[in-house]
Amino acid sequence: MSGGAGMRANLGRAQAGTTESAAVRWTLIGAALLFMFFFLVLPLAAVATEALRKGWDAYVEALKEPDAWSAIRLTLITAAISVPLNLVFGVAAAWAIAKFEFKGKAFLTTLVDLPFAVSPVVAGLIYVLVFGAQGWLGPWLAAHDIKIIFAVPGIVLATVFVTFPFIARELIPLMQAQGTDEEQAAIVLGATGWQTFRHVTLPNIKWGLLYGVILCNARAMGEFGAVSVVSGHIRGQTNTMPLHVEVLYNEYQSVAAFAVASLLAILALVTLVIKTVAEWRHEREMKAIAELPPERPQPASGASA
Repeated sequence: MSGGAGMRANLGRAQAGTTESAAVRWTLIGAALLFMFFFLVLPLAAVATEALRKGWDAYVEALKEPDAWSAIRLTLITAAISVPLNLVFGVAAAWAIAKFEFKGKAFLTTLVDLPFAVSPVVAGLIYVLVFGAQGWLGPWLAAHDIKIIFAVPGIVLATVFVTFPFIARELIPLMQAQGTDEEQAAIVLGATGWQTFRHVTLPNIKWGLLYGVILCNARAMGEFGAVSVVSGHIRGQTNTMPLHVEVLYNEYQSVAAFAVASLLAILALVTLVIKTVAEWRHEREMKAIAELPPERPQPASGASA
């Protein structure tokens, strides 16, 4: 009997995907939940509590304040420009790296990963060195009355740089795993390059593309380091939401600072919900495809019954 019980216990653990005992599994789960509570849930709760500490009216007034509204508008504009640019660049880079063999492919892959290796502050300093008043192109830009640093273009450039890898890095392994068989078949059947991308490649990468866009948008709205260097911290003009939170907190306006921070947290949660829904739909679609009955081979014409 004891041998049979042991076999059943081993079978249950095998079905659960682990050979550890229930006590070990619950300990690990409990540790993970505690970590999430103290480092994720508790900080979000603290932000919400501090934002509403003086009531709903004070919270709304903090968000309606002109400088806050300007920071919100600039953050949304920056994301609205940088995410589509990275969408185009990311898809093109991923398509080139995953679908083609060419000289310099390894170098292009390294360039895609470069923003992950470079500090955002260093990235901002690079743009100051190139486009600043004393930079390489500074005198020419000043002569033509073009302002990039301490203006919206510089903020957009810095945001594009730090968010560039997200879409490409989400798509490259997905495209490499899919291979090129379907694209080659479409081309053999007479499809053009654009038709092949639109009807074959794009449907196969749509969920990975959506994940990359979501992550890129979240980083674009929350970027601080690079934007802080190139913005100049001009209130009402070049302060994004993260920079405005810092300014308010340094001025001891904690309620207003936490109010703007809570809006950033809400945007992050909305992004997470969209990502979760997308993953659920993807899993549902894959499950429906897996449950389709296999196609039966058709008998050759003229075959006897």
